[in-house]
Amino acid sequence: MARTRKPVVEVRRSQRRRRTVSAYRDGERVVVLIPDRFSRAEETEWVERMLARLAAREERIQRTDDELLIRARRLTSRYLSDHAARVQPASVRWVTNQNGRWGSCTPDDGTIRISHRIQEMPDWVIDYVLLHELAHLVVPSHSARFWELVNRYPKAERARGYLEGISAATGLVLADD
Repeated sequence: MARTRKPVVEVRRSQRRRRTVSAYRDGERVVVLIPDRFSRAEETEWVERMLARLAAREERIQRTDDELLIRARRLTSRYLSDHAARVQPASVRWVTNQNGRWGSCTPDDGTIRISHRIQEMPDWVIDYVLLHELAHLVVPSHSARFWELVNRYPKAERARGYLEGISAATGLVLADD
């Protein structure tokens, strides 16, 4: 059974909050909002409860090939709608044999493969990698026109930086595509 590391937790206390407790992910961190009057023991109890709830919710949201195809269609509609006729992938799927890249596209047959290593990364990073590969269905090379398409995604630069950071931190040497 794979061990999951415990996320960094930021607890925010509020004098206006009376009874409710909530939590959300902010990047790699979990923010837990609690009433200011909670004792340290109550804080600890609620942090554990909220981490369990977040984990259960995230487990229900499986990242499947079908979900990836739906995501690809949404990204095409939003960022590549002027090329919708050309951006019709034959398949979009998660793969475990992408060791030198985050994703790949074969424009000739319209197949897109996304590395399983990014399945647990933030949605905006997955969207960037997927849009990058979808753009190859319009422009196979990494020309200026290709990057114009990719840079329609508002978080493109941020996602590239995130992936470069992961590569540096893990010692991965990855191809540009």
